[in-house]
Amino acid sequence: MQELTGKTAFVTGAASGMGLGIATALAQAGVKVMLCDIDRAALDRAVAGLKATNADVDGVVADVSLKAELQNAAEATVARYGKVHILVNNAGVIGGGPYGRWNDAGWSWTLDVNLMAVVWGIEIFGPLLESHGEGGHIVSTASIAGLISGNSIPYNVSKYGVVALSEGLRREMGARGIGVSVLCPGFINTRILESGLENLPERFADARRPMPERSGDGGDLLDVLAQGIDPNYVGELVREGIENDWDYIFTDTQFEPNIAARFAAIKAGFDRIRDRTPVR
Repeated sequence: MQELTGKTAFVTGAASGMGLGIATALAQAGVKVMLCDIDRAALDRAVAGLKATNADVDGVVADVSLKAELQNAAEATVARYGKVHILVNNAGVIGGGPYGRWNDAGWSWTLDVNLMAVVWGIEIFGPLLESHGEGGHIVSTASIAGLISGNSIPYNVSKYGVVALSEGLRREMGARGIGVSVLCPGFINTRILESGLENLPERFADARRPMPERSGDGGDLLDVLAQGIDPNYVGELVREGIENDWDYIFTDTQFEPNIAARFAAIKAGFDRIRDRTPVR
């Protein structure tokens, strides 16, 4: 989609962080944007801030872990703008711990928001993107953890799923005139740890966990995120990725050696059995 002016986008998790950065970059490119978030107060502030720049934006509240609320958000978007050209599945949470600290609520909350909401978003909005014949694009936010899982937390599992879904969908949707990108950010300056817990639905209450302590030496996750990449920069990368139909959208090269090491380990697995004859 090289020409974005006048197109319409739907962005989840859009009240803050990367979602707001993406919504801002698209709005600045002349895109009409429906911002979607679970946090009404933050959403109202984000919409008001963008409207103050003369952007054509609106907001809709939805808990993306509930398919029916996503469906309602889609209907509100069509009622407001008539068409949808760009879907950005961005909402995400970090829930649950590694093996030994798993619980059902942590898995359900994380998988429903990070993976199932992406599935439902594509299921609901895909036909809308196809219906007008003007082309479209789908961006789904995974993580660099969707390519190099360092532990067994549900977050990493969900992000691997988003990568797999996006890779397969890109092959299928290209013939339908729809581009597909997967966003795999590194450490971004967002409040994902705080905002997720602040907006935790009651049905997932058992997923609640204490916030990590700050070490004071810059090495804990809160400090790492606070020193992370500007979400507005990520928004510009996503805009460029949509315009140029990038398959993968990365934010930096910090973890490139880790990915190379993973691929080397996979190749080594094939090398070990290369000269063996499989039993049939």
